[in-house]
Amino acid sequence: MPLRLNPVLRFLVLGGVVYFAWYSLYELYIRPQTSIDASLIEVIVANAESVLRFSGYTLQSFSETPRTQLAIEGSEGVFVGAPCDGMALFGLFAAFIIAYPGPLKHKLWYIPLGLLLVHAANVGRVAGLVMIMNVNPEWLAFNHDYTFTILVYSVVFALWYIWVERFGPKKRKTIA
Repeated sequence: MPLRLNPVLRFLVLGGVVYFAWYSLYELYIRPQTSIDASLIEVIVANAESVLRFSGYTLQSFSETPRTQLAIEGSEGVFVGAPCDGMALFGLFAAFIIAYPGPLKHKLWYIPLGLLLVHAANVGRVAGLVMIMNVNPEWLAFNHDYTFTILVYSVVFALWYIWVERFGPKKRKTIA
């Protein structure tokens, strides 16, 4: 008789193993030996800049390379560092989807789509923080640490919930 884990325990163990593998790969190889973080930060800054310009803001220009700063003219703006580039969220989201049962063919398109949506939420977060710095810099720390963290993690959770409801195993209804 094969060992069958409780589905919740299976999800937690597999999700933990996948996330730990991702985190280890990131900390031991990707972060110290590649420029992926710098490239991702530049993309986030460029995307947030586009959102702000589309919204009618005039932005300061910074000459650093890679671009890590973004500010509305007349304000201090924000610095985007590696902890805020979304890589940890990408790993968390992918681990949730990989660990939860569902068809592989759907995982192969859902994970990249979800990563794009998590990235878009992160771009919105950066643009929002830049706007906050323009209005009242004293609000930055609270909104950075709480408001936008909750919103971005809510996107990850919502995407996982959609996966569970749409592509996860269907519960059998029992007739009493």
